[in-house]
Amino acid sequence: MIPQSFIQDLLNRVDIVDVVGKYVQLKKGGANFMGLCPFHNEKSPSFTVSPTKQFYHCFGCGAHGSAIGFLMEFSGQSYPEAVRELAQSVGMTVPEERDRLPPGQRAEQQARTVALSDVMTRATDFYRRQLRGAPQAIQYLKGRGLTGEIAGQFGLGYAPDDWQGLEAVFGGYRDDNVAAPLVEAGLLIESDKRDADGKPRRYDRFRDRIMFPIRNTKGAVIGFGGRVMGQGEPKYLNSPETPLFSKGTELYGLFEARHAIRETGYVLVVEGYMDVVALAQLGFANAVATLGTACTPVHVQKLLRQTDAVVFSFDGDSAGRRAARRALEACLPHVADNKTIRFLFLPAEHDPDSYVREEGTEAFATQVRNAMPLSRFLLQSVTEDLDLRQPEGRARAQYEAKPLLQAMPAGGLRLQIVRELADATGTTPAEIEAICGLRSDPARVGRFAQPRPRTRRQAPTGLEQRVIQLLMCYPALSARLDEDARALLLDGESGDSEVLAHLVSVCDSVEGEVNFAAFSEHLAQSPYTEVYAVARTAVLREEIEEAPAIQDFDAAITKLLAEPLRRELDGLQAEVVAGTADEAGKQRMRWLVGEIHRRRQLG
Repeated sequence: MIPQSFIQDLLNRVDIVDVVGKYVQLKKGGANFMGLCPFHNEKSPSFTVSPTKQFYHCFGCGAHGSAIGFLMEFSGQSYPEAVRELAQSVGMTVPEERDRLPPGQRAEQQARTVALSDVMTRATDFYRRQLRGAPQAIQYLKGRGLTGEIAGQFGLGYAPDDWQGLEAVFGGYRDDNVAAPLVEAGLLIESDKRDADGKPRRYDRFRDRIMFPIRNTKGAVIGFGGRVMGQGEPKYLNSPETPLFSKGTELYGLFEARHAIRETGYVLVVEGYMDVVALAQLGFANAVATLGTACTPVHVQKLLRQTDAVVFSFDGDSAGRRAARRALEACLPHVADNKTIRFLFLPAEHDPDSYVREEGTEAFATQVRNAMPLSRFLLQSVTEDLDLRQPEGRARAQYEAKPLLQAMPAGGLRLQIVRELADATGTTPAEIEAICGLRSDPARVGRFAQPRPRTRRQAPTGLEQRVIQLLMCYPALSARLDEDARALLLDGESGDSEVLAHLVSVCDSVEGEVNFAAFSEHLAQSPYTEVYAVARTAVLREEIEEAPAIQDFDAAITKLLAEPLRRELDGLQAEVVAGTADEAGKQRMRWLVGEIHRRRQLG
């Protein structure tokens, strides 16, 4: 875990205007900066970046967050990746990394990464230059319907049919200093055979192949895929595992597809590099591919950071079905009620590229729209080829479903699948949950699940919402609550919001100065993210200065403290109307009227 104190310090040093400005053209508009939202299509700017709050917010699509959140949403980086990139930009070292490696080793590792990145960049440029002088490679790409523009967009190149082609860029392979980073980057292979001087024979891994650069989410080349142009094997040759590259975590085309994924609202996962490039040529620029491996849970997690909708495209043959089943299993730990995962099975004679060319873009778009939902594919997978009229068939379906259901987080989708499986096998949902060993209380399962106080409500009133807004801007305001106010507002059974109680507790725990972005980042880990999101949006619509905020806070608290008195007064008035009030009650009622009036005057 990265300490929250480090995140607070990092966001105090980073300027979000600089971070966002690298990707979005911003113009000054009053106290804030405005631009076209990078997360949805718009013609008039509704995307605002606040230098004072160090926060961005789009009033069109609702996207919002700190500098960390922006990198995660824009580049698809994980939380640690975004933190590391920001930390590097301001010369900070993430404590996680510092604790793991001594300073000398850490510097050596960073230098090694920089050196390997430089090697990959130079190799990419070499392959691209070679393509221009390789008519057979150009003809092959044209034969696949690709233009020079799309080849340039994806950085396609050509590895010449030469055992030492990269020597033209890096120098002789006999020099260990030249060869070492090339071997480590996966560009050279060292043979077990030795020359007369005892040096290992070294030769290019990629020869006579179309080269597909594989980029990370920041656009840096970390590996290559090489495709033969004829009938050679293997058809695709990938970079080996290196310090920069891991096939089980990276996706081809994700960097190039990121804008189209946001525009279309979904990502299309296909099986080959050429499919990705060809589909981009044909108007489906939101396609990505795994790197010659089965889809992994890490792949799925990375995709769902980019979009809420994923469509997997597979061939309709038995191999395609097996690949789809592996993708299904990879998806299950990451399904959520607000995410959509579907499976598209094309006719066995087609891949996506050939289908679009033969049937047209609209026909393929229809196939995508009609792709099979994950729930239906799961149920189909566990019931196909079984005779559900027989007890043995129904029992086998439940047996097959058990590990799949156990892999899913509890929630609405799993509940619906359980109900459908129960209907299909002639049982009840409760019996399916018992057979499969599922927890039957999904509402209590989750990262922030905890018992709810009996008497508090979760939704804050309008007045409480204002207090929440002010505390989010200035957490130190919580110190203005005395013991009586805390007892009445936060600890009593008067119905006051548990959200307010939580926020005051968080404010009390803050050490030192904290800006709006850092505090919001901290609140994003709480059980009340939706309430805080509403308050945050309201805060971003106005500039709240500290002095007026103090006055506003004190007035709101005064009015809130009067609320229990108002409820008591309402009860006594009801007794008077009903004729059941005694003299003591009437005296108490008169006092309450005066006290409420006095507190209102103070507010």
